[in-house]
Amino acid sequence: MTAVETDAGRASGRRITFFVVLAVFAQESTWNFYDAQVPPLLREYVASAALIGALMGMDNLLGIFIQPWLGNRSDNTRTRWGRRIPYLAVGMPVAAVLFAVIPLAPSLPVLVAFMFAYALVCNSFKPIAEALLPDFIRPERRSRANAAVKAAASLTIVVSALISLFLVDSYPVLSFSVPALLMLVSAAVLVLKVRDSASPAYQAAVAEDTSADRGECDPPKRMGELLADILRDPHRERLLVIVAILLFGCAWAASRSLMTPYGMEALGLSRGTAGGLTLPSGAVFIAAAFPVALVSERIGRLRVMAAGMALFALALTSATLINTPAATVIALCVGVVGAAGFLVNGAVILWNLAPSASAFGTYTGLYTVGWMTGGFLGPALVGSMVDITGWRLMPADTALLAALAVAVVLRVLALRRRAATTQAL
Repeated sequence: MTAVETDAGRASGRRITFFVVLAVFAQESTWNFYDAQVPPLLREYVASAALIGALMGMDNLLGIFIQPWLGNRSDNTRTRWGRRIPYLAVGMPVAAVLFAVIPLAPSLPVLVAFMFAYALVCNSFKPIAEALLPDFIRPERRSRANAAVKAAASLTIVVSALISLFLVDSYPVLSFSVPALLMLVSAAVLVLKVRDSASPAYQAAVAEDTSADRGECDPPKRMGELLADILRDPHRERLLVIVAILLFGCAWAASRSLMTPYGMEALGLSRGTAGGLTLPSGAVFIAAAFPVALVSERIGRLRVMAAGMALFALALTSATLINTPAATVIALCVGVVGAAGFLVNGAVILWNLAPSASAFGTYTGLYTVGWMTGGFLGPALVGSMVDITGWRLMPADTALLAALAVAVVLRVLALRRRAATTQAL
């Protein structure tokens, strides 16, 4: 390969990374604003915090079932625009409109219907947008591209906060239109600028179709076949990675959702001050994501993933031992550097373990299933431990789940070493 071809390939990789970042930034802006501002709308009709929480968790449950299926559907779609863009061209504008009308709901049933419709549509294309990365980006470059996507997703928290600060009180309906407009603009740019029919993965999938028609090969493509392939794998490598994603998803979600009550109960902070404990770590994550990706590409993604989760567990344990607000903030900042080792590599490892380019969308959906299931279970699991051990040990309780995830990844590394030794013999 010539230097000119290499430079052209890198430019193409940066270009598609920008477009995927734009798509993820737009959809995550609506999700973060949804999480921040839909609960107050529900409180106008519902007094029960438990019921509000259940309604707000509806999108996670939908995502567990919808995202792998739609990812698999996109894997098997063939059009002149490609297999991802047609879904984004329809789904993103529809989701934007549904999001914008949420504050216009005149009653609780209509509000819940709008929420359900938005969550249904937005979940349907979330893995499809992210699957564009492995479609275009070479395996060795995927961690740094995914780091840019994760950093963009983190920035949406700031965007959501700014919209809430400057618009919600004075323009409660208009404020929902701002994230919706971002999504519409993103959809227009993607449709005009991206044709994933030109991606290496799409071309490889078409070649597999041709080979299958000739009877030369028939890789698994349907959802059931791909799941059976994972479960029947004697090495259990892919299944163990999904388990690690679930376990660390539990730890991450618990560390985010329970940190405010921890600050109030264990550190004696006010609600507002406790809610700001995680803010500095958000900035640290944005700064750490790309360097962690570069290290991952140099020494190995699984090693960085295991080391990062171990650092996360140690940092939270130290927060328990040194029970002060300053120590907690420092521990969260150190912990989020470790978490970056997982967040920039988790999906990439699954993509690289996919049996073929025809399964990238499905495997993106499976990553989301593990992550969202962890997000659903983690706060409840750690909350149950807190009921037994007390709030002061909440960070250590969370660290225990992260340590279990480390053990699972170490098992994967051991299986790889054993396989390499067997092949050498």
